[in-house]
Amino acid sequence: MNTKNSQPIIRFLAIELCLGLFLNFSPVYAQTDQKIANYPNKPIKLIVGFAPGGGSDSAARLIAPKLGQVLGQAIVIENRPGAGGNLASEALTKTEPDGYTIMLTTIGSMAINPHMPGGTSFNPLKDFGMISQGVTFSNVLVVNANSPINSLADFIALGKSKGAFVTFGSSGNGSTGHLAGELLKLRSGMNAEHINYKGGGPAMTDLLGGNITAIFASTPTAVPLIQGGKIKPLAVTGLKRSKTLPQVPTIAEQGYPGYQAQNWYAFIAPLKTPPEIIKKLNQAIVATLKDQDTIDRLHNVDLEAAPSSPQELQSIVQSEYDLWGRLIKNIKFAE
Repeated sequence: MNTKNSQPIIRFLAIELCLGLFLNFSPVYAQTDQKIANYPNKPIKLIVGFAPGGGSDSAARLIAPKLGQVLGQAIVIENRPGAGGNLASEALTKTEPDGYTIMLTTIGSMAINPHMPGGTSFNPLKDFGMISQGVTFSNVLVVNANSPINSLADFIALGKSKGAFVTFGSSGNGSTGHLAGELLKLRSGMNAEHINYKGGGPAMTDLLGGNITAIFASTPTAVPLIQGGKIKPLAVTGLKRSKTLPQVPTIAEQGYPGYQAQNWYAFIAPLKTPPEIIKKLNQAIVATLKDQDTIDRLHNVDLEAAPSSPQELQSIVQSEYDLWGRLIKNIKFAE
């Protein structure tokens, strides 16, 4: 075979092959671009990893109506409870990344559960597409109204005194209430035994009955009892004071700068969701969380709107993941 004479033929065949591939693939790319341009053109499923009536479910239902208006499509909430939000998160990793299934996740799934005994099947830093932070809210350290403890300083002093037996309850191992107490122990040097309950209700019942010293309770749970004179608030765990308890100082204000044990919910998508769709979702969620009516509805249940960029959410998750990971390594969990 004459190699010199065959070179033009080879070049011609190569050009024909490339052209054929381009013509075959270009309709696919065009269809994909069209889908993104038309997004959304059907209802969007918003997964919540807890049963109806819980905190994240309530937040989702308060946010969904306005978000649907902004996007021009209905937001359909789907509850997938189980394993502290892990089951829903695992399901999201197996979902088509087309923007029609997203999730309102929690600090538990994204920053705490991966470090707990047994861990998770997903890596929150690598296996999801970040959209925006959603809301934040604090816990509040409370004691029985008849307790001699009247301040955070009293509580810590008791925990440092010889022979004293100080306890604090929470809604369960690895809950933000539990970790708030462990972080305070670490920062203050006090001693206190964590009492593990299967929910905030039983813990509060024992506090009211005088069976435990204190609880790190969610503000929505604690506020009615504070207003009714049943319990006394000592401090809130966020960086800022609660809007429903403006008279109660933060732990950071009371001698522990930088202390923060704040709950948050955030919007995430399956990994590889197109960046153009992530951008549309982010813009819609930010607009929703800046809507005054939505802000007011959230405030009524002590939730604070906290929109962010995808990049900011990634940084928040990384920071919280590292913080709680370090703390959990040193915790002896109650039975």
